[in-house]
Amino acid sequence: MPIQALFFDVGNTLLFRDMDIVLRPLHESKVFPSLDLLNAVERRAKREFDSLVESHQAIDHGFWWIYYSHLLDELGITNQSMCADLVGRTRISANWSVIRPGTRESLLRLARNYRLGVISNADGKINEILRRRGIEDCFESITDSGLVGQEKPHPAIFEAAVRSLGVGANDSLYLGDVYCVDYLGATGFGMHSVLFDVPGAYKNKGLPRVESLDEFEVQLSHFCGPSANTPRS
Repeated sequence: MPIQALFFDVGNTLLFRDMDIVLRPLHESKVFPSLDLLNAVERRAKREFDSLVESHQAIDHGFWWIYYSHLLDELGITNQSMCADLVGRTRISANWSVIRPGTRESLLRLARNYRLGVISNADGKINEILRRRGIEDCFESITDSGLVGQEKPHPAIFEAAVRSLGVGANDSLYLGDVYCVDYLGATGFGMHSVLFDVPGAYKNKGLPRVESLDEFEVQLSHFCGPSANTPRS
């Protein structure tokens, strides 16, 4: 069955952390982690978190405790209150405000052939953030766990999303960045899924993955076949 709808995660897929705000506790201590270190920590944290969720069904936000614990350890910092501060800053949707150049243009091109929606584990305010970054109007529906009452990978949030567009699970594809939360959550519900894997955490896992929206556009037909829709003007 051709794909009718594309659903997107927000954090680490459409929008990224404002490091000046999120890492401010480190910066105030004159500590500035390199991008290479941040990516290495993210790869390690995702692999560890995937294993934990598959065996214990931890919630999505537990990832950031693992991530920042490893980051502080790599930096030689032992400070639980700083770790809690970093996690707290990351959980605030307003701090996910960095958008890659060309994101809106990619979404508008995809919208010519597919219906677009968002599925995000957030705090009920993700639509406001998307609006501020100039891409809210690219989507027909925005499904926020803070409003649905269930977080990914729970099937209820995926069900709410496909129902919002009146499409079937098998007619939909979800793009997100965490294997156990996004990929397994979506495919377990019956959707197609691709990982948005900027740091390369899943590079050698044999999973469908991309590192940019441009790559996603190019590879989309390879992942799921042609769309069910004719181009819209």
